[in-house]
Amino acid sequence: MKLKGRREKARPTPSKTVSIIRSEGKSHRTKRELRQREQAEKAVLTGIPLKERLEVRENETAHKEFLRLKKLLEKIDKFDDMYGAVINRYCILYAETKEFEEKKERFYRQLCDLEENKEELLETEQMTYGEYYKTETSMQKNLIALDRQVQAKRRMLSDIEKENIMTIASSLRSVPKTEAKKSNPLKEALGG
Repeated sequence: MKLKGRREKARPTPSKTVSIIRSEGKSHRTKRELRQREQAEKAVLTGIPLKERLEVRENETAHKEFLRLKKLLEKIDKFDDMYGAVINRYCILYAETKEFEEKKERFYRQLCDLEENKEELLETEQMTYGEYYKTETSMQKNLIALDRQVQAKRRMLSDIEKENIMTIASSLRSVPKTEAKKSNPLKEALGG
């Protein structure tokens, strides 16, 4: 909802990394400024490569997601253990989400099979109407419960994705855009 007379504040664009500036081949920054920015970027990271936790390595789906993220993070020079806990947690949640989605799909197919075979089950008296509807209701409740769990996991994944992006972006924002001005002690002593 927009209010009349109010403008939305534009969010500032995060500064570019030194590697991006260099790859573009053009910049108004001096070599000295670029060196300072590069040092500031490196100071934000630990220099320790991101480590895959045992539970991630042992879970096939989580491990594949870790390898995918590793490739992406290496390309942007962010494959650092500073992000280790978040990335490992994300991979485990990703795997759990996939498992719940598979269970949900299996339950859905079973429910469809039950509905398709309704007439046959009732005619052959394998089930009474009461048993059939009780089974169908129970399966629907399980399906809804699984869907809620999938949605909760997806929400967690989304939150981690947003936070991880914000963390990387905030590390870029913490890099000064311009060179710090050196003070002249003689000039300061003379009051100028």
